[in-house]
Amino acid sequence: MTIIMDGKSVAKETEETLKLKVNKLKEERGFVPILATILVGEDPASATYVRMKGNACERVGMKSIKVELPETTTTEELLDKITELNSNNEVSGILLQHPVPPQIDERKCFDAIDVKKDVDGVTCLGFGNMSMGEKAYGSCTPQGIMRLLEYYQLEIEGKHAVVVGRSPILGKPMAMMLLNKNATVTICHSRTKGLENHIRSADIIVGAVGIPKFIQGDWIKDGAIVIDAGYHPEQCGDIDLESCAERSVAYTPVPGGVGPMTINTLILQTIEACES
Repeated sequence: MTIIMDGKSVAKETEETLKLKVNKLKEERGFVPILATILVGEDPASATYVRMKGNACERVGMKSIKVELPETTTTEELLDKITELNSNNEVSGILLQHPVPPQIDERKCFDAIDVKKDVDGVTCLGFGNMSMGEKAYGSCTPQGIMRLLEYYQLEIEGKHAVVVGRSPILGKPMAMMLLNKNATVTICHSRTKGLENHIRSADIIVGAVGIPKFIQGDWIKDGAIVIDAGYHPEQCGDIDLESCAERSVAYTPVPGGVGPMTINTLILQTIEACES
């Protein structure tokens, strides 16, 4: 029987536990976690994501600070704002919404975030710590996927995992997280030669390439775990799920699979940052 990895229901269930954690912090310490979100410019999709994160904070009793900066913001101006939030003891976590306008050095700004407040898992230091098995807040989408795999008790150790995508906040950390759980990991991307053959050997396939239905369902072997981390306006992901979902041992639907776990993980890690 195929398992549908329902991220929406898992996130909703987890929120009940997170509410209790927030209430405990409020009772014992007299304050609640605060997530600071930084939005530079007026990209509609980014504004929607920031609003969704603020709503998630509200649902569990947390607070959020919304920092909105103009499209013309410079790298130095953004760095000044990040420094200010780093030094604000009331702020538990900082999120810089990706992408930023082209004149800004995004990597420099990501890495300016205090690693103790890097609840979105975007700093090089955080990535390095996570890769080495040290304590770190993982990038939220791959960390959310790992939480889904654990929730549904799907075995990772000894499996061959193929990650299609190499972005610094999805593909690369995803590969390292799977490796840390003793999977054998192959990292592929849109320019990989013989991509179909790599995918055919996968026990676990993660689509994280950012191209609608780029991965064909008939490339995926029977009994694989299928994780689609893509989401596109066409209401589809990076994998043609229709032709492989029923043949898989488990799969994430689109929408309602990986997406809800991303925001849920951000909230979870902000609470953990406040607790530490």
